[in-house]
Amino acid sequence: MIPAKFITLEGIEGAGKTTVADRLTQALRARGITVHATREPGGTKVAERVRALVLERGEEHISATAETLLMFGARQVHVDNLIRPALTRGEWVLCDRFTDATHAYQGGGRGVDRRLIDQIAHAVHGDLNPDCTILLDVPVRVGLERMQARRGAVDRFEIESAQFFDRVRNRYLELAHADPGRFRIVDATAKLDQVCEAALAALEGCLKLAPVAAT
Repeated sequence: MIPAKFITLEGIEGAGKTTVADRLTQALRARGITVHATREPGGTKVAERVRALVLERGEEHISATAETLLMFGARQVHVDNLIRPALTRGEWVLCDRFTDATHAYQGGGRGVDRRLIDQIAHAVHGDLNPDCTILLDVPVRVGLERMQARRGAVDRFEIESAQFFDRVRNRYLELAHADPGRFRIVDATAKLDQVCEAALAALEGCLKLAPVAAT
């Protein structure tokens, strides 16, 4: 039996994380692996309520530090009630965003001190870190075009400027280059099926899994 693994997907808006997460989940389940597909902020009932608060475009100002604390509050609930229990049972977890997103969005995008994020992360999830992180990398212009093509209301992050997302993307790439053993960068500008195939191949390589066809 393959030991439980904690996998995360990262990337800016428009990178295709939702679809890739679904394809990877299907491919892992086809191997007979029990996988919990989840997301951040969110993943549990309480954490989803915090997500709604963070993303809401309300009139009241939320500072960068307050936003960071809200993200980690939701993360603590998520880790305690879903991620750690699943891993303890020997089940895999595939999460759409984790602490790397806080470094990218609140750190790179908002300017929150990296050391503060690290300190809170240590308090919230200690030595729990992803076994593999797939970074779906896409130029900001492409990501924003894809995002704007969607229908529906936009949240607090989706209204941000291209300059904000440039800072987010650059921080993601810094994180990936600083930890090549955990990160795999996938070019997300290709057609979606090709991106999914590349993400699966990257995951297999990172975790040293025998290749199988994506479903």
